Amino acid sequence: MSTTDHDHALGHEHRDVSGGWLRPAVFGAMDGLVTNVSLIAGVGGGGGSQHAIVLTGLAGLAAGAFSMAAGEFVSVSSQNELVQSEVDKERHELIHNAVAEQAELAGMLRRRGVSAATARQAAAEISAQPEKALTVHAMEELGINPSDLPSPVVAASASLCAFAVGAVVPLLPFLFGLDALWAALCLAALAAVVGGGLVARLTSRPFWRGALRQLILAIVAAGLTYLIGRAVGGLASH
Repeated sequence: MSTTDHDHALGHEHRDVSGGWLRPAVFGAMDGLVTNVSLIAGVGGGGGSQHAIVLTGLAGLAAGAFSMAAGEFVSVSSQNELVQSEVDKERHELIHNAVAEQAELAGMLRRRGVSAATARQAAAEISAQPEKALTVHAMEELGINPSDLPSPVVAASASLCAFAVGAVVPLLPFLFGLDALWAALCLAALAAVVGGGLVARLTSRPFWRGALRQLILAIVAAGLTYLIGRAVGGLASH
């Protein structure tokens, strides 16, 4: 595999992990789980009925999913616009300062260990193809491939769907008629362990580390909102 092809593959892999669908899906699912189990714990701690918990959970699911999707869409769109602005500047330089840009490219290749003669020849061949030259310069200087940017729609859709899946988990006992807060908390804890562990494995870290971290975060968030719900419910009953 050539240097350029290798960089393209790395850039594509990086985009899938950090800005395509995987990142918003992972964050969406974990956010949905923690957000909704916290809401349910708070309402349940305050003495809310099964109907109130289901209504709150469904409202939290819808509001959170649409909010996450909107945030991802705006974030990725803004990022792409910023990248495109930088790419346009690079395109301008390639048109109006072609000699300097070709020399700069040869210098980049030299820093990668290519001999001076080969670097000059490769830079000349690449610079003869404007779009290819733009891609190489963008990848070397900006760390991105301008033709392989993440899709705002894909990111927003992944975030929305994943948040909804995560948020519905602690609601399942109540949706199936079981009015038991402990069941929702246990189910959410199990989902946090599995989800956190799988995320850790995706990043080549130990399963237990990701599982424990996610479980602790979920317990802290749900515990605090439960205590707040108990306090507010106690005051309201007086």
